[in-house]
Amino acid sequence: MKKVIILAVLIGAAIIGAQQYGYFNLTAKEMQTSDEIVPWDVDGKDTITTSTGLKYVVLKSNPEGHKIVKGSKVKVHYSGFLMDGKLFDSSFKRGQPLPLTVGKGQVIAGWDEGIALFKQGERGKLIIPYNLAYGERGMPPTIPAKADLIFDIEIVEVEDPIEIKPFDINGLEMKTTASGLKYYEVNRSGSDTKAQAQRSVKVHYTGYLANGQIFDSSIERGQAITFTLGVGQVIPGWDEGIGLMSVGDKLRLVIPYQLAYGEAGRAPVIPPKAELTFDVELMAVH
Repeated sequence: MKKVIILAVLIGAAIIGAQQYGYFNLTAKEMQTSDEIVPWDVDGKDTITTSTGLKYVVLKSNPEGHKIVKGSKVKVHYSGFLMDGKLFDSSFKRGQPLPLTVGKGQVIAGWDEGIALFKQGERGKLIIPYNLAYGERGMPPTIPAKADLIFDIEIVEVEDPIEIKPFDINGLEMKTTASGLKYYEVNRSGSDTKAQAQRSVKVHYTGYLANGQIFDSSIERGQAITFTLGVGQVIPGWDEGIGLMSVGDKLRLVIPYQLAYGEAGRAPVIPPKAELTFDVELMAVH
């Protein structure tokens, strides 16, 4: 785990792997084991262009399928191709669709926009201009500079957004540590099981930008994260903040950029010099 707070599947690297896609009329199982994998055929299908320049083709429609909206949790099977037809990643090869929360910046912009154009059970093709993908620099060595990308996608599963309520800090005193970390004690459980360095801790969290926008949440994914405290697996503000907790505690951490992602931030989700707020609950210490 790198020095980040999980940020789910930021497709600044997610959607990069290898293997070629399967024929459109194959099942998912056949696709993942097929030796010959090529982009899906779009002959006779209309290509639609959005106002951003994204192009998409619906290959299999499902009018009664579950609609996708901002915040929907989805699982998507996909294969990604360069414009010359070379495949650079496929979830079918791995036999596991990609889980993500739509509209949260966890994936490249062309995915956040494009996935929301489909419903559960539908298949299609996204043709994503480089400015909605990996930009002018690309992602060497897999994605060249200014690379337009093609994705064949199948929407496997859709769940409605989970409503996340920020912790109520009205009337609570804000405390500040020597490092500049600020925190509110939303709930103290009284547990004797404290977070300690070198121990594995399990945490549920929701992260907010300064404008109140959620940029990542384990609650949305329905899965708390587990990491070893105090060894640099997470940003410094987390190592320090979680270290103030016992099992069952709930804190709001307000982390200055120096203890988060620094002056550069972490594009496209975290702006430069971004102060971050996390509502955290310590679930377990092992």
